Amino acid sequence: MQITCIPVAGLPGQSDTSASVNGDVITVNGTAYDLSAIPEGGFADPVGSSHPFVGRITRIQGAIHLRMMWRYSTETAQPDQPAEHEAQTIASGAVPDPIVRKPSEPEEEEETQE
Repeated sequence: MQITCIPVAGLPGQSDTSASVNGDVITVNGTAYDLSAIPEGGFADPVGSSHPFVGRITRIQGAIHLRMMWRYSTETAQPDQPAEHEAQTIASGAVPDPIVRKPSEPEEEEETQE
């Protein structure tokens, strides 16, 4: 599956997107979307707003190609995110988090006094 992620800042308290792929099924935030019905050279145009997809989903040379919104927390992410990330090929497993995160602050060592 060829997945292009489009970063979208979430509202306060919303969780970050999580997604995984297993063949022609992509699971996003716990909801499975079975895309196996899309034929070679065919497409699907998702309707409504209760899905994460942006634009047409196609099958080219056996692979599903899709664009999806990837919600992220503004508390942990860098303020400047690319408008769209490069497509990632994922056959099975977790979709890597594409968000550019803020660097974690090193914990300050406590000084001990004797």
